[in-house]
Amino acid sequence: MSAHERDPIREAHRQWVAHGWDDAADGMAMVTSLVRAHQLLLERIEAVLRPLDLTFARYEVLRLLSFSSSGRMPMTRLGSLLQVHPTSVTSAVERLVRQGFVERQGRDDDRRVILAAITDEGRAVVEKATDGLNGEVFAAPGVGPGQVADLTRLLGALRASAGDRVE
Repeated sequence: MSAHERDPIREAHRQWVAHGWDDAADGMAMVTSLVRAHQLLLERIEAVLRPLDLTFARYEVLRLLSFSSSGRMPMTRLGSLLQVHPTSVTSAVERLVRQGFVERQGRDDDRRVILAAITDEGRAVVEKATDGLNGEVFAAPGVGPGQVADLTRLLGALRASAGDRVE
């Protein structure tokens, strides 16, 4: 097997061990594998969402709004549920407003609270995006059904160790 045919992560692991970093080699391989898997999944996600002029962040905002009973939610709540910085939520919502998928509204009882509200166009595009993601990514993520549950559990442990609430 030539150097070009080797698994680059396995080769990096070998190099870590050869350089005396044995105690970190497995962790480096895990983190590097996770980052590469993230890249591969994002490529698949973007192939579905790009034709709809959506990013995964904007899709998540639309999906969350569509799940809410009123179709609207305070911007602060969106950020909390999506586990992102308020600036990221503001940026995503502003783009969705420009696209006609979301409207910004003030709350009647407290005008300081800004709500994001999904429009009919937003509902239509999020359903189309979800159909595509379910069919092209989520139903067949690249590992078998039993492995999906195991991997989700393992990633939950990693998230919990970083402070995420995982139940």
